[in-house]
Amino acid sequence: MINPRIDRSTPVIVQGITGRAGRLHSRLMRHYGTRIVGGVALADKHNNINGLPVFPDCKAAVAATGARASVLLVGALQLLAAMQDAVAAGIRTLVTPAEGMPAHDALKAWRLARDAGAAWIGASTPGMAVAGEVKLGFLPDDALKPGPLGLMSKSGTLSYEAGYRLAQRGVGTSVWIGVGGDPVKGTRYADLVPFYAADPETEALLIIGEIGGTDEEEFAAALAAQRFAKPVFALIAGRTAPEGITMGHAGALVHGSHGTFAAKRAALEAAGVRVFGSLNEMVEGVRATLG
Repeated sequence: MINPRIDRSTPVIVQGITGRAGRLHSRLMRHYGTRIVGGVALADKHNNINGLPVFPDCKAAVAATGARASVLLVGALQLLAAMQDAVAAGIRTLVTPAEGMPAHDALKAWRLARDAGAAWIGASTPGMAVAGEVKLGFLPDDALKPGPLGLMSKSGTLSYEAGYRLAQRGVGTSVWIGVGGDPVKGTRYADLVPFYAADPETEALLIIGEIGGTDEEEFAAALAAQRFAKPVFALIAGRTAPEGITMGHAGALVHGSHGTFAAKRAALEAAGVRVFGSLNEMVEGVRATLG
């Protein structure tokens, strides 16, 4: 079972820390409470960024800091090599925000993570968070109120708005996972069903989905197989998208009747999921259920 729950004691490194995104988000993650203990820059001669030591590779970083998780803020074409470096050093939680990882690289990365028993969140993910404890990635602080609602999403922007509005209405989240919008990804909705079923801090589950792909249909099947007993909610973006137009993420592809809004809604409702028609309706419905 994939277990993404970490806490503020977990030592985290940032690969690509000397880049613009690495400098910015290592600072923001630390400000939230994440225990960032260092960074990796393969070809950079910086010794220190934001008061953090910079190492030439993950092996050196792990030896010096005991890091167990990494946020890989490197480009899509460098991502596979960076993941191989992290996994070889013993890191078993990897968050990869870069969008557009080549499909063959992503397939190799998926096998790499699976064989190592690593949790790979991404590619094309806003990150993950245990609200009130730690965040890995770009999630906005004001959407991260601690609470009982597990949240999974493909879309970063829509999930930020959902998390923010729920927080404003008094509903917080337990573990938030941005599974990512690329077609080949490390962790899918269905993979996380056993975790949320067993997690004592999660009382209900919300997915923010979108048209295209079969992630939501696979999630519905996993709920039925797990006999998931907690309330589950869903908001699916793209209900009014024009037919035949490619929209959203690289994984948002509709094939025949598979991947359409109607197919996703039907599968989810058959599994007992309450599917909402709008963001406002979702916020009020979840709030009414969780108080």
